[in-house]
Amino acid sequence: MKLDRLLAITIELMTKKRVTATELAARFEVSVRTIYRDVELINQAGIPVVSFTGADGGFELMEGFFLTKQHFSVKDFSVIYNLLKSTEGAIGGKYTALVQKLGSLQPALLNGGNNESIIFNLSTVEGEKTALHPLSEAIQQNRVTSFSYRSASGTVSERRVEPLRLFWERGAWYLQAYCLWRQANRIFRLSRITALEVTEVIFQLRKDQTSQDEEETEDFEGTLAHLRFDPSVGLRVVEQFPGECTHHGTHIDLHKIFYKRDYAMSVVLSYGSKVEIISPDDLKEDVLKEIKEIQQRYQ
Repeated sequence: MKLDRLLAITIELMTKKRVTATELAARFEVSVRTIYRDVELINQAGIPVVSFTGADGGFELMEGFFLTKQHFSVKDFSVIYNLLKSTEGAIGGKYTALVQKLGSLQPALLNGGNNESIIFNLSTVEGEKTALHPLSEAIQQNRVTSFSYRSASGTVSERRVEPLRLFWERGAWYLQAYCLWRQANRIFRLSRITALEVTEVIFQLRKDQTSQDEEETEDFEGTLAHLRFDPSVGLRVVEQFPGECTHHGTHIDLHKIFYKRDYAMSVVLSYGSKVEIISPDDLKEDVLKEIKEIQQRYQ
């Protein structure tokens, strides 16, 4: 990830008098051109990095500049520290060195100054644990990966992909990859991946992989729904769907595409009599069917 590389470069500059672009490129396994772009971003963030040319050239922080005093408090470092520690636990020690550097940079993190006022829970379920570490390695090494994937409807398919990124969202880990079967970017939930195999085939990044605009969630099942909520549950609705609601005094309307039908039904059922489905009709029918099955279970 670019963020942890920028942080690591900044810490590297703080711990050394001067470092060359070549050294940094070798250290982080990227091109020299990438290092120059990273240094420019660090400069834009307000951290003055001075560049020197010649045989003894390289980068160093401006003399008299102290990052810890001018930019980061213990609380600031605590957020980064806890995030990296949580990621480290999930992925398997990948960020151990960076966590240790942060601890050395701000000893208060290790001596009670880190009171964990912000907690990042990136814990993984068993189905994700077996996939996270090998996928992380496959991404670093640009290796084609194959696996069996179970969709939300239970359909199992064999996939062969070019893995690009791992990300954690709403309590679950996901893989962004180029699916060689679909010939398009796709997002896979790790808990639905089995029989994972990292092959020896090396792939080259495609030109369109720098943008995530065309990514699609695998097994797309979109439902455009119009839901109408009672004002008594207004706060809950606004918190669950921020920026998507319209208030009309006597009711609150929500127009939203639900990518999974099961999720749309669970939302409606969770609000009970405080929500009305305006459209579509087939969602109404599915909810009524579910209610009847629940009723029969308890009769």
